[in-house]
Amino acid sequence: MLTLIKNATVYSPKALGEKDILIGGEKILELVDSIELNSNLKVEIIDAEDYIVVPGFIDSHVHITGGGGEGGYSTRTPEISLSKIISSGITTLVGVLGTDNATRSMQNLIAKAKALKQEGISCYTYTGSYHLPVKTFTGRIIDDLVFIEEIIGVGEVAISDHRGSQPTLEELIRLTSEARVGGILSKKAGIVNIHVGRGEKFIQILLDVVENSELPITQFLPTHMNKGEKALQTCKNFIEQGGRVDFTTSSSKKKDKEDPSKPSKALNLLLEDGVNIDNISFSSDGQGSLPQFDEKGNYIGLTVADVGTLFEEVKDCVIQEDIPLEEALKVITINPANFLKLENKGQIKENFDADIVFLDKSTLEIKKVMAKGRTI
Repeated sequence: MLTLIKNATVYSPKALGEKDILIGGEKILELVDSIELNSNLKVEIIDAEDYIVVPGFIDSHVHITGGGGEGGYSTRTPEISLSKIISSGITTLVGVLGTDNATRSMQNLIAKAKALKQEGISCYTYTGSYHLPVKTFTGRIIDDLVFIEEIIGVGEVAISDHRGSQPTLEELIRLTSEARVGGILSKKAGIVNIHVGRGEKFIQILLDVVENSELPITQFLPTHMNKGEKALQTCKNFIEQGGRVDFTTSSSKKKDKEDPSKPSKALNLLLEDGVNIDNISFSSDGQGSLPQFDEKGNYIGLTVADVGTLFEEVKDCVIQEDIPLEEALKVITINPANFLKLENKGQIKENFDADIVFLDKSTLEIKKVMAKGRTI
C-alpha cells in the first residue's frame, strides 16, 4: 500500500517548505509540491497541515541490552524497549556494551539488535566494549565487520577513564587499523567509537594515533566530549584538524542552560566560534548508567541515561539557543548518518528510507513516528 503525506512543512533537515511526500514500501518515492493520485489506488492519506515533518532521529550510542553494574549486580540497568525508542522519535540506533563485557556479551547485543529490527526500526551495533583486547563475535574485528550485518564499527573503547583498560598507543593503532580494513571490505563505516572519560590526557592518545600512523582522524568518533569550556577548546581543535565529535545528552543531574557542558549550549558556543556543525553529533547514551564517584574513585550512586534527552537537547538548541531548526536537526539526522555511512538515512529525500517524525508546529512535541514507511 502507498502512503501519501499531504501539506507537510518539511525539514529535510534543510527547510523545504510545504511538500507532499509519497511513500511506497520502505522508501520515499516522491517529494514534490503537490501529488494527486488515481482514485482507484489503495492509498493511506495523512494530512500533515498541523505538523513539521523531519527525518527520523539517529542515536549512535545506546546501551540496548542495558548498562551499568559499577555498583554491583543490582545496579545493572535494564534493556531498552521499542516504545521508549519510538516515543523519543528515534528510528535508527547503534547498540554498545560499555563497561560490562562479563555479564553481557556480543551475542546479547546482536540478538537485541535483531529483535528491534524485527519490530520495525533500524538497529546496528559496535563490536567490543570499554576494554582491550576486544571481545568480538567471530574472534576478529575484521571478520565481525565483514560477516555480521549489524556490526558497523568498534566500541565503545574507553580512554582517560579509570574503568577502561588504559590502552597503549600501539594497541589503539592496531585496533583502529583493523576497524578501518574491516570497514573497507564491508563498505561500512568501520569507525572506532571512543568513550572519553575525565582523565587529564583527555583525547591526546587519538591525536598521537593520527600523528604516528597513516590512519585518518575521521576513523574515530569520540563521545562524551561535552565536559566544559576546556573540553570545548579541544573539540574545536579536533574538528579543525578534520575530526568529528559527539556530545552526550543524558546527564546524572539537570544542567543549567548556561552550563557549557550542556549539549545545546556547547553546540552554540562552538558555532559562535566558527566551528563547522557538520562535524558534530548528539547521542543519548540511553540505558547506560551515569555513575557517581567520590574524589577517591569510589562508587557512590547512579542514574539511568534516557534516550528521550536526545531530542530534548535539540529542542533546547532551538528554543534556548536560537539555533535554526534546520541546523539543530543535523546533529541527530544527516551528521550521524554521514559519520556511520548510513547511505539511505538522515534525510527526507527521494529513494531514502521513509523514517519520518511529525512534530507539533507550535511546541515541537513528537506526535507521530514512521519507520521504514510504517507508522509505529
